[in-house]
Amino acid sequence: MKKLLIGLVLIIALGAGALFSGLANPLVEMQVKSALVESGIGEKNAQCMAERMVDRLSIGQLWKLRQGMAAQDGEPEEGYGLGELVKRLNRVGDGEAVAVLSTSAGLCAIGLG
Repeated sequence: MKKLLIGLVLIIALGAGALFSGLANPLVEMQVKSALVESGIGEKNAQCMAERMVDRLSIGQLWKLRQGMAAQDGEPEEGYGLGELVKRLNRVGDGEAVAVLSTSAGLCAIGLG
């Protein structure tokens, strides 16, 4: 819990500083892309998805996605199936964020993102 609070404070501080310096989108986009690559999405698709997601979602929504999709106790870190994916998407609790993630994944996968 303490690590989560420290992480949240750091992200908010970085985000606030970046907003005032004009670097918000590139910094956030880089973090989103990194999280997508870590979750197993290829570099090219992750870049495409990150661009779309940062343009369409707030920092809070992006944070909810990251937290909701993260493996919890007893859940596999990677290599999970559709059932596990659906469970994690439901855990996010933000329909708009899930819709943007889903459409971004689909459009980027077929080259229309």
